[in-house]
Amino acid sequence: MVANDSATHLYGTLLYAVPAVVTYGLYIRHRSKREKASLAELKENVEAGMTEPPSLHPVVNLEGCICAAACVTACPEQALGIIGGKAVLINPAHCIGHGACLPACPVDAIKLVFGTAKRGIDIPSVSTEFESNVPGIFIAGELGGMGLIRKAAEQGKQAMYSMAGRKDKKRAGQLDVLIVGAGPAGIGAGLAAIEKKVDYLIIEQEDSLGGTVYHYPRNKIAMTAPVNLPVIGKMQFKEVRKETLLEFWQSVMQKTSLNVRFRTRMEKIEHDPAGGFIVDTGSDKLSARLVLLAIGRRGTPRKLEVPGEEQAKVVYRLIDPAQYRGQHVTVVGGGDSALEAAIALSEEEGTTVTLSYRSEAFSRVKEKNRQRLKEQQDAGRLRVELKSKVKAIHKEHLDFETTAGKEQLANDVIIICAGGILPTGLLQGIGINFATKHGEVEEEDY
Repeated sequence: MVANDSATHLYGTLLYAVPAVVTYGLYIRHRSKREKASLAELKENVEAGMTEPPSLHPVVNLEGCICAAACVTACPEQALGIIGGKAVLINPAHCIGHGACLPACPVDAIKLVFGTAKRGIDIPSVSTEFESNVPGIFIAGELGGMGLIRKAAEQGKQAMYSMAGRKDKKRAGQLDVLIVGAGPAGIGAGLAAIEKKVDYLIIEQEDSLGGTVYHYPRNKIAMTAPVNLPVIGKMQFKEVRKETLLEFWQSVMQKTSLNVRFRTRMEKIEHDPAGGFIVDTGSDKLSARLVLLAIGRRGTPRKLEVPGEEQAKVVYRLIDPAQYRGQHVTVVGGGDSALEAAIALSEEEGTTVTLSYRSEAFSRVKEKNRQRLKEQQDAGRLRVELKSKVKAIHKEHLDFETTAGKEQLANDVIIICAGGILPTGLLQGIGINFATKHGEVEEEDY
């Protein structure tokens, strides 16, 4: 009887133990495979020199990390991985500051920061009311150190509330507030201006609302938490992709008659001797008592500065490769964004693609992009011209210079992926102070 009981007990133990051991073994195998993939991704980025995140990014407290991997799962960009049982930023260039990893961590081992020990980022100094050290100029959103969409929109709203309380007199033809930028902070500020009955105008250098989000690739997750907007109220979705968010903002504009002037860039800002500020847009000079800078850190697209660049066929980003199907397209640039654009375009039926880069080699690009580019080049789907330059842009062709000489290159669209120019110098010129951030955490922002 005792022997039977022992056998039954042993059988019962094995019945539960074996599946547990098998499950644990599968978990260890999966984790090992996952860590190898993370190590390979990190190694590739290190070799390509892509180790500095461009914007807001997570810093993991390795002592506090318990390897729950919740942050890795939550990251929409797959920028985080597990190495050595700890969360690591393995793909810094892909991190665009969603901040989804922060609330996902169960032990508060993640902080979001700007800049690193190696590469500092200049952030303007602002008060608790979002006013810079120059009285009358306010700063909200990404330029001021807030990359999270919900926080940027909230900052824009709070900044406008502060400005609405100002009792300064304004002159005839002068705005109460000029808002520069129609991203989340600018939209939040504009809606708050409507709510507070402030005379305002938003100027935006692009031809659509969205700011930095407008430049995201198709279907990229743009936001991972809801936003409470003035006049509109709380958005009814949490995780949302780029296209849906842009459509929502367009509906907000139509519903509220948000006052936005597109394709209008701030070229210069000066003190008005009579009070307030004059903002020069190149084609107009706008007068305002107060100015809110709600611009992103992407900056103004760097141009080629060649004849014909003002044409509508010249763009500075690739949104949808399919829209150029069957056309002659030239991509200019030597970074990952340029290579990825050329590759995506070459996969469209009937599209003729030329990638032009002024240097003799692609230096800071991912190896997989380099390989994919070679594959498409070898297959005859695209042409790569190193040490080449676009000299002039015409309606149906480009004046193109290569090591073989000059030629006329058939062209319907030219996409310039040459990065952006931040307005730091312009802002410093009117006295705005900047502090260089090297990864410091500013707790109150989060």
